[in-house]
Amino acid sequence: MPARIPRATGFGAGPRAYPAKTLCDSRRIIADERSCTSFASKKKILSAAKENQEPSLTSNHRPERDRALNWSVFIMRKLTFTCLAMLCPAAVLAQASPQPEATATTSGPSAWVYVSSMIGTTARSDVYGYTASSTGTLSAISGSPFPADLSSMAVNGLYLFGAPVSGSLIDTYRIESNGALHLVASTNASAPNKCANTPGPVFLDHTGATLYDFYYWGDSICSNSVFQSWNVVKSSGSLAYVGAAGGNQELTGVLSFIGNNAYGYTSDCYHSGSAISGFKRNSNGSLTELTINAPWPTAPSGEFYCPYLAAADPTNHLAIPVFPCAGGPCGGPAGPWQLAVYTVQSNGQVTTTSTYANMPKVAVGSVTSVQMAPSGKLLAVAGTGGLQVFHFNGASPITAYTGLLTTSEVDQMFWDNTNHLYAIGTSANKLWVFTITPTTHTLTATYSINKPVGMIVQPLPLPW
Repeated sequence: MPARIPRATGFGAGPRAYPAKTLCDSRRIIADERSCTSFASKKKILSAAKENQEPSLTSNHRPERDRALNWSVFIMRKLTFTCLAMLCPAAVLAQASPQPEATATTSGPSAWVYVSSMIGTTARSDVYGYTASSTGTLSAISGSPFPADLSSMAVNGLYLFGAPVSGSLIDTYRIESNGALHLVASTNASAPNKCANTPGPVFLDHTGATLYDFYYWGDSICSNSVFQSWNVVKSSGSLAYVGAAGGNQELTGVLSFIGNNAYGYTSDCYHSGSAISGFKRNSNGSLTELTINAPWPTAPSGEFYCPYLAAADPTNHLAIPVFPCAGGPCGGPAGPWQLAVYTVQSNGQVTTTSTYANMPKVAVGSVTSVQMAPSGKLLAVAGTGGLQVFHFNGASPITAYTGLLTTSEVDQMFWDNTNHLYAIGTSANKLWVFTITPTTHTLTATYSINKPVGMIVQPLPLPW
């Protein structure tokens, strides 16, 4: 197995992401459409909040920049982003630091936690950096917030890489010894394909040597999505383009790499076509798409399963959320989401023994993120109705563990290496920290933060 760096263990891409002009295509499944149908109500919230906003008492508020942005332009700019990531900034004043609702004694760092928070009612964000104690409680890193307009982030111990809220640049920030961020490089993600779209989620392989971005409509005809590969120049943090793989609309989110770093997977249900997408990682960091002939969990008579996302354990198993569809084109879930288990073979193909009878049901509503704990023994599942954790048992069926740990929508989450799970909810303006082991689970702290639209966790200590 390749040497692992202590980095974030995955990325929750949120609801399926597409450029705005196809988002409300009626042929898409409900997992895609919910981001469109909810935008009208979110827009009303934005307008009402803007009319009643109070003066800021924090250093985060920038009145001259706020006034410079026309509200209607802001709404149009954010429409794409809202439907892409199911995240929508409201006119709530950003906090200079998270405001704790629960506290605990702190001693010793377990992680650096970075959260991208929208600036007031603008279309820009800053990144807040926090040091997590051994108990998971947070304190601000010196210099935070950092001027980084990012929506998606990835870390490898040396650098933080970020995709923008809008624009085509992937920025590289050096992580200083205290966790502070310093911009050192910017890479035009649209340069290789000339499609001039905004790069989607960014993520790394297990070694941290190669950065990947999900690029909307990034193939040769700017019509299908691809994963772009970039080798990280260790000395400078700059990115060297390697290539692109994929080129179809079934791709979504990020790839989750199995333990030996050889294969990465995601899944989706585009136009009711269930698909698990697999890619072989080559020695130079590039990806080669596999032809996956995936079996599907046995469904009740007259139904079939639609998958969304994937999370790999430290060996060769995948957890894949699925929901049942009845009849022809899937008009939406015919019942609760469930959790399937797949085993990756040596050639990258996948097998499953999951059935409707042995797959646990989830209570989180529509799934937005799924994250495997570093141990491979716990699986966190987030959605529009909250967050819960399951026991992961390798090739055996997943089993129930916790109930809902929160009933607020959770959009993204990550584990550190000391049993802490960090989660953000954009509409709730919250950052939660949980301490979870296979036998105990507690809410460590809840923090208020303005419209968090992205998060990443760098586990500590670093190996150097």
